[in-house]
Amino acid sequence: MAVAGNSVLMCRQIKAKNTNVHLKNRVFGVSVRPRGVCFNAGKLKVRIGVRSAMQVGVDLLKSYDGSLGFDVVSEGELREKGFLGVRKTKLVCTIGPACCSLEDLEKLALGGMNVARLNMCHNTREWHQDVIRKIKRLNEEKGFCVSVMIDTEGSQHVVDHGAPSSVKAEDGSIWFFTTEKFEGSRPFTVQANYEGFSEGIKVGDELVIDGGMASFEVIEKVGNDLRCKCTDPGLLLPRAKLSFWRDGKLVGKNYELPTLSTKDWSDIEFGISEGVDFIAMSFVNDADAVKHLKNYLSTKSSRSIRVLAKIESLESLQKLEEIVEASDGIMVARGDLGVEIPLEQIPTVQEKITHVCRQFNKPVIVASQLLESMVEYPTPTRAEVADVSEAVRQYADALMLSGESAIGSYGNKALSVLQMTSRRMELWSREENRQSFLHQCQLGVSLPDRIAEQICNCAVEMANNLGVDAIFVYTKHGQMASLLSRNRPYPPIFAFTNDKST
Repeated sequence: MAVAGNSVLMCRQIKAKNTNVHLKNRVFGVSVRPRGVCFNAGKLKVRIGVRSAMQVGVDLLKSYDGSLGFDVVSEGELREKGFLGVRKTKLVCTIGPACCSLEDLEKLALGGMNVARLNMCHNTREWHQDVIRKIKRLNEEKGFCVSVMIDTEGSQHVVDHGAPSSVKAEDGSIWFFTTEKFEGSRPFTVQANYEGFSEGIKVGDELVIDGGMASFEVIEKVGNDLRCKCTDPGLLLPRAKLSFWRDGKLVGKNYELPTLSTKDWSDIEFGISEGVDFIAMSFVNDADAVKHLKNYLSTKSSRSIRVLAKIESLESLQKLEEIVEASDGIMVARGDLGVEIPLEQIPTVQEKITHVCRQFNKPVIVASQLLESMVEYPTPTRAEVADVSEAVRQYADALMLSGESAIGSYGNKALSVLQMTSRRMELWSREENRQSFLHQCQLGVSLPDRIAEQICNCAVEMANNLGVDAIFVYTKHGQMASLLSRNRPYPPIFAFTNDKST
């Protein structure tokens, strides 16, 4: 996968002549060819072909002419920093008004963007189509390998004050939250987009906007509406998310909304027609919704479109393992997750999700507010850099920029911070011998799959112990590369394939 496989680089071909890439130590290559299983007189006979190669003290790549088959950014990085200097953590950038021109997209690609994310909550269908085609043009003409992800809006409950921009809620001001439908805006009035939003809510409960951007106390119930007093002043954004709290605990509410709305299905059809690589599902509460979408995609598209589930609710945390197992990958949406669980729990929940994903060999993206201050300022806070470093230390497959790249003035600088911080953290982990050995659950069911899994586990252990520079693997669909990456080896993994989507 382009976003996943923490240490995987995909290669299409190698042409032998000469190159400046210096191989300091050695290269370890493994290919596994299951040749089938047969039964004979009640006894199981297994024919498995295994080829392994160890080339020691040979500058293998000196015989190549420089056409390594990588994307242009990875090849440049490899030449400049060598095998062990290659960045493993992938970078996702949300595309928005601040970075949607062809020139801006090329700058992000050169800066290390591996995946371009399009948030279907914003902008028009025509705008998204234009961005996708620009990215594909850059890939084709400039030699980049940037994948495209669309992020569904999801069936979510929001409130809207009706104004085109943010509105300030002052301390002590009285606001009316109503389900009444009206055009435009009214002073101190916020419109809820769903009936029964006040059901089960009591006077004295706390209404929190966007995870703490502003807070209100419910002072009166007026039919299905609420009159509230602002207790924590702040900005009310258009289409803001809300949650209710009582005695420090989230008030659970179940509205039986489908995971994918009618608009989401329309956006998914659009994504299929445009040939996107990933679809991120918002507000996933169980595995059934993920399985349904994957089955639908298998009947609608001949190419492999991967489905990522966003973990952003209490329900998704309660069914985490089944969602991870059903998905092709996970996004830790810390912003929305922080609305539903206490803030102090976010770090441990993030680490748990990352660990479970690694157990099931599924890539995980850590998202939301990584470098939030860089929406407005050219340098991050030290706390933000520490946050990024911690995600890399936990072996997250990818890091994501949201508003920092979409609407911020310093998107390229934010991307550079992610790149430099992740590379330095990866180097530190290797220097300090901080390899995190995984007590793995067995993934393979058939004997050939279990053998392939064990070979990958052992290959990584050998590569680490022998201090090799790289691991080469030949793969059709990327599964072998993914199994190697699950073990987070010190050297990078180079996966050779003849399948473009892989």
